[in-house]
Amino acid sequence: MRMKFFTGMAFSLMLSAGAPSAQQASDTVAPERATGFATARRVETKSFMVAAANPLAAEAGRDAIARGGNAIDALVAVQAMLGLVEPQSSGLGGGSFLVYYDAASGKLTTFDGRETAPMDATPKLFLDAQGQPLKFMDAVVGGRSVGTPGTVRLLDDVHKRFGKAEWASLLEPAAKLAADGFPVSPRLASLIAAEGDRLKKYDGPRGYFYDASGAALKAGAILRNPAYAETLKAIAAGGADAFYKGPIAEAIVRTVREAAGNPGVLSLADLANYRVKEREPVCFGYRALDVCGIGPPSSGAVAIGQMLGMIENFDIKGLGPGNVESWRIIGDAQRLAFADRERYLADTDFVALPIKGLLGKDYLGKRAALLDGGKALAADQVKAGEPEWDHALLFGRDAALELPSTSHFVIVDREGNVVSMTTTIESGFGSRLMTNGFLLNNELTDFSFKTHDGGLPVANRVEPGKRPRSSMSPTIVMKDGKPLLAIGSPGGSQIIGYVAQALIAYIDWNMPVEAIVAQPHFINRFGTYEIEAGTEAERFSEPLKALGYEVKAGEMNSGLHAIEITADGLAGSADPRREGVAAGE
Repeated sequence: MRMKFFTGMAFSLMLSAGAPSAQQASDTVAPERATGFATARRVETKSFMVAAANPLAAEAGRDAIARGGNAIDALVAVQAMLGLVEPQSSGLGGGSFLVYYDAASGKLTTFDGRETAPMDATPKLFLDAQGQPLKFMDAVVGGRSVGTPGTVRLLDDVHKRFGKAEWASLLEPAAKLAADGFPVSPRLASLIAAEGDRLKKYDGPRGYFYDASGAALKAGAILRNPAYAETLKAIAAGGADAFYKGPIAEAIVRTVREAAGNPGVLSLADLANYRVKEREPVCFGYRALDVCGIGPPSSGAVAIGQMLGMIENFDIKGLGPGNVESWRIIGDAQRLAFADRERYLADTDFVALPIKGLLGKDYLGKRAALLDGGKALAADQVKAGEPEWDHALLFGRDAALELPSTSHFVIVDREGNVVSMTTTIESGFGSRLMTNGFLLNNELTDFSFKTHDGGLPVANRVEPGKRPRSSMSPTIVMKDGKPLLAIGSPGGSQIIGYVAQALIAYIDWNMPVEAIVAQPHFINRFGTYEIEAGTEAERFSEPLKALGYEVKAGEMNSGLHAIEITADGLAGSADPRREGVAAGE
């Protein structure tokens, strides 16, 4: 029986049951900021549910199902609305990963709508004239960072295959709201204000996100986007081809190639040739459940699988969240997973990778043995392992930076179909380029800026047509072949830690969904233990230092959304750090 009290109480009570036994560098840009949070709300329904990062988007998805549609129909409606009301996080100019359970066939599958590098891109795309990596934001802002968008093609492909409702009807609510106008949310207003001159560099965003005097739009201001409405109407009439060919495609390419000071190389051929990839899910066993996500070019499922595979060797349930020993094991397991991620994970269409080896029980058992001590792992102990390979090849270490933007939503419909989708334009406001009412991604900066490391090629280097590595981790947990939990989060490379910690809380600590999305965060990717400021996590600062960690308290801008399928119906919740809700009937 899962506990029924809310998050703040749940975590505090669990801490009091076991008091602590002992005592990365900041992102380049301001992260998407929390709006203030306390306890997450639990929503219970009988038939269907949508949990998304903005109430207007959740409402659009709920209405799509209420009118007779299914989870895929709701997916289209949610994404179209998110691109309007939460434009800094995802949209038509970005890419997405979808994990989908089809109730009719009983099959779980994944769809890769990740952006691709233009065919004119070279491994030296992000090197200066002297062959040195560009400064990160110098690469981001402008056309150089823009990859071929994949989200619109993904929406069209999966709707044609699985959708029930009429395509145009799913885009109409967002198109109408774009024409009529919507109030700027507090979160969007704060992010515009935090952007400063970067968002003013190009005409499109400057004219859209600022008033006539040049002041950032305030919360509550009515924002109209007739260009977005027209784009959606074109896609409604012509499907994805209306986006990837013709006037919209021409405007995208022109915007990228004519970006003053930092033009890109995207072409009409890149757009016309873009294809979504259906891939086998990456699933791994944990405590008699199957945890399933999407494989490379996402690193999420493999890294989470590695973390849980190491942690499974320890009694995390018995230790509980109130014992610093739990966080030592979890933190160092994450460090070891990230060491492997930086060396071995990239687009498998371009680079053969040891995925089976990385998730092998024997390999993870050896990695887990490193966690047997009572102190933090020393820096020289945290290095990539040597998994079993199907072939002989060795890669150099990659240190690509992923910024904490993105959005995630989950959907369960009346028939039992389940959607877990993470969607992004990369950093907040993407490349800061806008056309036809939507922002363009800066996804190419998820590639490694350097091509080699100590003479070894970097697996995640830029190559024409390649998809950059991601940390997006849309996840569905299965029990006896049926979905039990759908979950995921935005947050750059912190996504992996957010989702893994939520899964541990749900599976090992029996926390309810409203607790797992709002519990204080503990993240250790690169050696510094990041703990969430202003939460119970700060009680662990001194105990973690006593174990040998450098500890840093700061804001952690997750956006976890979760739906649990129970014997009585559905239970869902949205991360209170953002503006999301769960809704259904």
